[in-house]
Amino acid sequence: MTAPLDLVVLGLSLSSSWGNGHATTFRSLLRGLHALGHRTLFLEREQPWYAQNRDLGAPGFCTLALYNSIEDLVACHAGAIAAADAVIVGSYVPEGVAVIDAMQAIAPGRVSFYDIDTPVTLARLAQGKEDYIAAHQIPRLATYYSFTGGPTLERLRQHYGAQQAEPLFCSVEPELYRHTGATQRWDLGYLGTYSPDRQPTLERLLLEPARRLPHRRFVVAGAQYPQDIDWPGNVERIAHLPPAEHPDFYSAQRFTLNVTRADMIAAGWSPSVRLFEAAAIGTPIISDAWEGLEALLPGGVAIARTIEDVVALLEAPSDAPHKAMARRAQGIVLQRHTGLARASELVTAIQLATVPHAVAAVG
Repeated sequence: MTAPLDLVVLGLSLSSSWGNGHATTFRSLLRGLHALGHRTLFLEREQPWYAQNRDLGAPGFCTLALYNSIEDLVACHAGAIAAADAVIVGSYVPEGVAVIDAMQAIAPGRVSFYDIDTPVTLARLAQGKEDYIAAHQIPRLATYYSFTGGPTLERLRQHYGAQQAEPLFCSVEPELYRHTGATQRWDLGYLGTYSPDRQPTLERLLLEPARRLPHRRFVVAGAQYPQDIDWPGNVERIAHLPPAEHPDFYSAQRFTLNVTRADMIAAGWSPSVRLFEAAAIGTPIISDAWEGLEALLPGGVAIARTIEDVVALLEAPSDAPHKAMARRAQGIVLQRHTGLARASELVTAIQLATVPHAVAAVG
């Protein structure tokens, strides 16, 4: 039995899933850590847009605390940070560079980075943009945990000097993501915040098929879509869908669409939390193509590159092959990509990262 760890995690948001995919990722991971007997303090910067859209009360799986500034963060939580077995700072944390410096000063050798946006981060670093982590900070991290696996990990080690670079994909909570028995309402749906680089794919793989198939029903759920998008009449819009409603949403779809950001397609090996959510529920998935997808979910996803690919799937004479495909994906996700599985991976990585420090101390 592993001794319980005391962890401090600083992330974009735990309290609100509005306009971000970070909250559900952290909730799944931290619930897994709690189930394994570990203790986590989650520190979140107070932001008005999250305060107005909170969809998590007091969590029973961790301690959640809000702070207003870096000075406030240090003044209120330096003791817990100093005592922690590991401190993890997430991507897109406001003033992230200064936050990492502050954490390094309080807990040297125990600060890691969890990048939920690795390809985006590396693209920005290549442009000299250091919004939430600076290149010179990477070699000083205990571990660089990455939402992206594959060749990107070696790039982090070789080009950026990461001491340890480990994959830490998103995960899903099987207790929450089960088929609800909801009546099928849509032939194809999509859940995701608006992103300019995803929009052309959404147009090609959902909106244009909707125009060609007026007898089919479609849905797009997510925030921040511009007012000038030409939505076909058979495409329903949902401005925000809280996580508690995701299972019903996926359960009511005949197929669901997975669309990936351009930077993540280029990097490959970047599964989204929505991909695992839909798979856990057993909804057949249509996805754009990227390296690593078929290795992560072999035989579990229908790859679509063209409008015609989607139309052919929606107009197929039988859904039986697609339901079998969905069952394969579901089995893989429930075995390998739950919050409990991901938490176990994190705990193992933390223990391995502390070994060199312990050996050095003994020597």
